[in-house]
Amino acid sequence: MDDAIDLMTAIITPFDDNDQIDYSALTKLTEHLLSTGSQGFVIGGTTGETPTLSEDEKLTLYQKFVKIVAGRVPIIAGAGSNSTAGTIDFIHKLAQIDGIDMALVVVPYYNKPNQRGMIAHFETVAKNSHLPIMIYNIPGRTGVLMEKETVVKLSKNRNIAGVKQCNTLEDLEYIVEHTDDDFVVFSGEDAQALFAKVIGANGVISVASHIYGNEMTEMYRSLTEGNYQIAGKIQRQLTPKMNALFMYPSPSPVKAALNRTGYQVGSCRLPILPLDKAEQDKLFKILDI
Repeated sequence: MDDAIDLMTAIITPFDDNDQIDYSALTKLTEHLLSTGSQGFVIGGTTGETPTLSEDEKLTLYQKFVKIVAGRVPIIAGAGSNSTAGTIDFIHKLAQIDGIDMALVVVPYYNKPNQRGMIAHFETVAKNSHLPIMIYNIPGRTGVLMEKETVVKLSKNRNIAGVKQCNTLEDLEYIVEHTDDDFVVFSGEDAQALFAKVIGANGVISVASHIYGNEMTEMYRSLTEGNYQIAGKIQRQLTPKMNALFMYPSPSPVKAALNRTGYQVGSCRLPILPLDKAEQDKLFKILDI
């Protein structure tokens, strides 16, 4: 992946009134995100509600999204599960879609393997994958943390190309310091966006960029140009808003914000409920939309 890419969006999955994927809305949203600075996408991640999508829905979503993006930016597609064999089987199907650049593979959830189990899982998946793998380390959702030393060990595997890291800055620093320069390191925490870039990570895989893409692009541009005070001010202004987008079960807040700002992306699938009136009012006040 190009080192110049620092802002990627973990794109939501729009649904229509019948709870089906709305591809017209997805096309409009994708163009909006590209025009406001997104340099790549994660499709079918947590924000994309893939736990509620069937395998056929995911494959169709990825096939159509590749056509929407049309090679303009890289695409990382969610492919992980808590079954090693199931993950490999799905990646085999994913690899047949021309235009997917990388498979995002989450640390196995629910069955909570230890570090040796995680290493065995990812090495087995990598050995059997025709796509490069990005580790998705998100202990708040999986119930178990892949330790920083484990990420570094796995980075030596030639088919494990990067990590989306959702944990402390200290762990992010360690991973950047102890992995090779060609190992891609993204923070998955919006509030870490500026700090991640400063300490040498590639950037952020963002949810807030759905709403604040222009501001985040300006923040990174200011940093690159040496205008650190401007970059810092933008991050400080955005952090409360970024945090607000996770004040209720995600992605209900970002979907509410998109619907509010003219991008009709529908509701969430159960068990995630849409925000009620009081929740919307509280969110929109913080977001100032």
